[in-house]
Amino acid sequence: MEHSSDGRFRSERIHVKLSARNQLPGTVSEIHRGEAIANVVLEVGGQRLVASITVEAVDELGLSPGDQVTAVVKASDVMIATES
Repeated sequence: MEHSSDGRFRSERIHVKLSARNQLPGTVSEIHRGEAIANVVLEVGGQRLVASITVEAVDELGLSPGDQVTAVVKASDVMIATES
């Protein structure tokens, strides 16, 4: 990354391959910014998915409602529940 004239990091989008298999293409529908964390609401296959990321990451990615993105889910555990 390089610094821009205002001292912030400037990043360029590059295409990468990921080992994570849970990649869900979707559309940003809302962004709710807090002090440090933003909840980014995505529309993924007719379902609502919320990603909590830093406000800084939202800015660095240049996210806005309507953007096409890919949610990458990497988790060590997935729990399944049924009614008893």
